[in-house]
Amino acid sequence: MSRGFVKEEDQEEAPMIPPRAALPDGAINYVTPLGMQQLLDERALLETQKLELSPDDETEHRRDTAVLNGKLNLLQERIISARILDPADQAKDVVRFGAKVTYKMLANKKIHTFQIVGVDEADIKKDKIAFVAPIAVAITGSKVCDIVDFQLGKEIRKIEILEIRY
Repeated sequence: MSRGFVKEEDQEEAPMIPPRAALPDGAINYVTPLGMQQLLDERALLETQKLELSPDDETEHRRDTAVLNGKLNLLQERIISARILDPADQAKDVVRFGAKVTYKMLANKKIHTFQIVGVDEADIKKDKIAFVAPIAVAITGSKVCDIVDFQLGKEIRKIEILEIRY
């Protein structure tokens, strides 16, 4: 039937599926073992939520199912494309994926620590940044005592690597 013959109140808008964290085109979806477990746990949670949907309101049920299916599809793509890199397997003296890095901004002497992780695992509140973040890209390959140039907008800041842990 043509949409022209459907009552306006019967027309549903397609549900909005929130996108996952951005992964640049062509980038490999690296994850830590913990990051992979988080993806699998998230899938289990979404599948449970789908099973627990109440069928009382058919329109609401259909909309909620569509949202959960959309999230599951995006998540499944990430799980399939994931390449696990175990931080324990990295060289201990150089900044690589999974490293916990302590560094100092030379301009203001502030000391910061973060871990380089996959895009889905990144959480600035937990001091975890994605391996594709500009600062992670800038310091990858560095060693303790190295001074690295980090471009922030038009400004170039100097960063000294103080400690690398895995």
